[in-house]
Amino acid sequence: MSATIYDNPDHELLRDQVARFLEREVEPHAAAWEDTGMVPRDVLRRMGQAGLLGIAFDGAYGGADADAMTNLVFAEALSQSTFAGFIITVLVHTDMAGPHLHHAGSVAQKEKYLRKVTAGEMITAVGITEPGAGSDVAGIRTSARRDGDDWVLNGTKMFITNGVHADLYFIAAKTGSARHDMTMFIVEKGTPGFSVGRSLKKTGWLSSDTAELVLDNVRVPHANLLGEEGKGFYSVMKNFQTERIALGAMAVGHCTQALQLTLDYVRQRQAFGGTLWDKQTIRQRLSMLDAKTRAARQFMYHCAWRVTQGHDIVQEVSMLKALTGELVNEVVQTCQQFHGGMGFIRETAIERLWRDARVLAIGGGATEVMLEEVAKRY
Repeated sequence: MSATIYDNPDHELLRDQVARFLEREVEPHAAAWEDTGMVPRDVLRRMGQAGLLGIAFDGAYGGADADAMTNLVFAEALSQSTFAGFIITVLVHTDMAGPHLHHAGSVAQKEKYLRKVTAGEMITAVGITEPGAGSDVAGIRTSARRDGDDWVLNGTKMFITNGVHADLYFIAAKTGSARHDMTMFIVEKGTPGFSVGRSLKKTGWLSSDTAELVLDNVRVPHANLLGEEGKGFYSVMKNFQTERIALGAMAVGHCTQALQLTLDYVRQRQAFGGTLWDKQTIRQRLSMLDAKTRAARQFMYHCAWRVTQGHDIVQEVSMLKALTGELVNEVVQTCQQFHGGMGFIRETAIERLWRDARVLAIGGGATEVMLEEVAKRY
């Protein structure tokens, strides 16, 4: 990865640390995780012990109090893995679920959970998407009603990453009749009435466990209400800024890995009396895709810098999510094409990147929804 104007020595140390972890703990073993459908929890605990699961969390609870720029450096470094199921398992924990506790948790809730989350002793998931409500967050139907000192939750969540094997879930539920009247709740694994409806089989992200969750009269104490009652929608929207930057980092990481794999391949692949690199169209298409990737990467870093300055950048982050979600599919599909038949063989890195990239234009905000978020802010 080339340097950016935002880099500092600590960023380079973090990149090196993550790269060593990937080389030692992930790349040699992750093919087996694709068969089992999950990242082993001991690997995640070792990440926690190395200080890699709490980059942006409170220092008082084992985190590093890092800013959005440093958090992006971590996400991009992590995304140099060719196993997206591993990447998303971690990023959901660090950038999509865990931040709900970090931002909105009470002192008592942080004392109870956050150290374990940072250490990788408790893996988290966030339950927002439902069978009838994905990018339209306000359309959820899961409900929570107050009953004495408890809340009773009913509903179904769908496509929940880490949903099968997580220990701690942050669940969005409607607590009133208004469209945006939503509240977040902490639900522990094993709570009566809370279950995995089914483990979902996916085209990609094979080492990421994904679930349908069922809440059948799940009773949680009022102390498990996360943040302000009725303000959960705004908490979700706030977290989308860093979440979508992390997904942008994942997309850019896929682009850089696919381009490097393909440059190496076409320089040695013989065809029609020379290498594929000798063909003008191959060289020019890869050059243009690299240019687009580098431009998207700079925009991504600019977005993270804007977050560190305290700006509301919903429009820019929505642009970034739409741009990188589409770009990664263009890059990876072209790179797969240039691998010929080998690009369609399971267990090759380029085939894995191809199938894993597809969802990045869908999950975390579909391209069309992101562009509407952009348009309404002009």
